[in-house]
Amino acid sequence: MENLQAVKQRFGIIGNDIQLNRAIEKAIRVAPTDISVLVTGESGVGKENIPKIIHQLSHRKHAKYIAVNCGAIPEGTIDSELFGHEKGAFTGATQTRKGYFEVADGGTIFLDEVGELPLTTQVRLLRVLENGEFIKVGSSQVQKTNVRIVAATNVKMQEAISKGKFREDLYYRLSTIEISLPPLRDRGNDIHLLFRKFASDFAQKNRIPVIRLDESASNLLLNYRFPGNIRQLKNIAEQVSIMEENRTISPEILSQYLPNNSTNNLPVLVGNNSSSSSDFANERDIMYKILFDMRSDINDLKKLTLDLMQSGNIQEVQEENRGIIQRIYNDDDVSESNIEVVQIPESASDNNYDFIETIEEHENLSLQEKEVEMIRKSLERNKGKRKLAAKELGISERTLYRKIKQYDL
Repeated sequence: MENLQAVKQRFGIIGNDIQLNRAIEKAIRVAPTDISVLVTGESGVGKENIPKIIHQLSHRKHAKYIAVNCGAIPEGTIDSELFGHEKGAFTGATQTRKGYFEVADGGTIFLDEVGELPLTTQVRLLRVLENGEFIKVGSSQVQKTNVRIVAATNVKMQEAISKGKFREDLYYRLSTIEISLPPLRDRGNDIHLLFRKFASDFAQKNRIPVIRLDESASNLLLNYRFPGNIRQLKNIAEQVSIMEENRTISPEILSQYLPNNSTNNLPVLVGNNSSSSSDFANERDIMYKILFDMRSDINDLKKLTLDLMQSGNIQEVQEENRGIIQRIYNDDDVSESNIEVVQIPESASDNNYDFIETIEEHENLSLQEKEVEMIRKSLERNKGKRKLAAKELGISERTLYRKIKQYDL
């Protein structure tokens, strides 16, 4: 069994944090076996290194190693990618194709973002884990495969199970051994070591002098929370290296490259531990939020209209309902011209509010337009990067891809 430092050096892992060391030691111990491993941790902590260690230290090291990003494959084609398909199984299937489980027979498959797998694919994967059998799309013939599965996820699996998005039996089959990687903010002095490594590599590659942090800047770096973890730290090191002429970096300079660490800057639609009502896991939840907001606005409009009908005094109604008017029209300087008095025919009964129901129906018909507008704005903010836009909207990348095709964006 290789020692810890030798493995770190071999796979380019920097740091001496006790949690990191424990995770690597687990990987070294489990490598000679064939049991399934689940790697957990936030996005950007380096989960992809663990399956490489496990594969290279196992008896399968001379066989295939295939890494599959489950979140990047559209839902309609993921079964074909993993298990293969027969000719004519679906439109465009012009020839028989081998899936990853057939190609990697005897080797290791790394399923990254396994929490994004559709439920139907989870059933197929469970069968592979239980008895090594799978069936190609469009085929009735059972095939055998001998692969080791290492999975990784940044999803809180217990929450996904409770919401019915992930099968509990599959979770327990995948997590025979669970290896958790710590976030960068919990790794103490490893942060400065990694920064120096990234800055040195970038300077050597681009033939420029290496930047160095003074003591105050180093302390500022250690106290930052790094929501993007190691990926974010690497980006910061490279940005500072290329943009700053002075090679000694002060905290004033460094702070310009550290985004505001306030939780208020997090996207609204990202999961929030403080309240389940703000956890929009998919587009259905987004639609519900729009409906609830519209319902609230309609009720306020009903109240405002009824007050106008009963009093007939525009100024008095405006003063009493200033908060409602400002929220609906988003205007701090509300004048009398903002309010239109609706004339009700004398023949209409007091309980006849059909015109109000017509407003609600009209608003409901614009839900699709609101969804298209939200997706378009998110794509513009993220410069067309679907993965970032999907995270901001709180939906999977596959779902966003489907919406883009559906609305021809």
